[in-house]
Amino acid sequence: MSEDQVRVLLAEDQSMVREALAALLGLEGDIEVVAQVSRGDQVVDAVLAHRVQVAVLDIEMPGLTGIEAAALVKRHSPGTRVVIATTFGRPGYLRRAMEAGADAFLVKDAPASELAEAVRRVLRGERVIDPQLAAAALAEGANPLTGRELDVLAAAADGAVNADIARTLHLSEGTVRNYLSMAIQKTGARNRAEAVRVAREKGWL
Repeated sequence: MSEDQVRVLLAEDQSMVREALAALLGLEGDIEVVAQVSRGDQVVDAVLAHRVQVAVLDIEMPGLTGIEAAALVKRHSPGTRVVIATTFGRPGYLRRAMEAGADAFLVKDAPASELAEAVRRVLRGERVIDPQLAAAALAEGANPLTGRELDVLAAAADGAVNADIARTLHLSEGTVRNYLSMAIQKTGARNRAEAVRVAREKGWL
C-alpha cells in the first residue's frame, strides 16, 4: 500500500455485503480497505489499530448501531472521517447521524463509484449527503419526541408493561403513562405498538 492511498474501515454485519463493498473499493487505485468488522462495538478499536482515515459504517449492527459507533469514533479519533452507508434511507437516521458527527450519509443502492467519491470528498473536509434524503429530512422537520419519550418508547418496544418500564428507567408508573401518552399523540398513533412502529420508520428510534 502506498502512502497516498486512503485507509478505509468497513463496518457491516452482513458478510457478503461487506466483502462486496471491500472488493469494489479495492478496485479504486487510491483507496485501501485496511480493516473489516461485523459489529458496531468493534469499530473504535479497529479505527485506532489500523490508523483508519475514513470509517464506512452500516447503521443496524449488533453491539452498537453505526450512529452510536460514529459518535465514539469522533470522540476517540477526531481526525477520522465517518461515512454512514445504509439500506435504511430514513430522514430521522440522517439527522441522528449528523448529530453524532457523521461526515457523509449514503443509501446502499447508490453506485459504488459514489461511495468511493464520498470517501475522497470527506477526506477533503466536505460533507456528503444523499440529496433525496436531505430533501425528505427538511420536508419532515425535526423529531417531535423528547429524549425521555424516546427512552420510554424504546423500553416499550419489547412489550414491557408500565411497571417494568418504570423500574428500568427509575420513573413512576404515572410518569411512564404520561410519556407514552405524549409519544402516541405526537406520532399520530392509536397505541404504543403503533407509536414504536412509526418512530422506527421515521428513524427516530
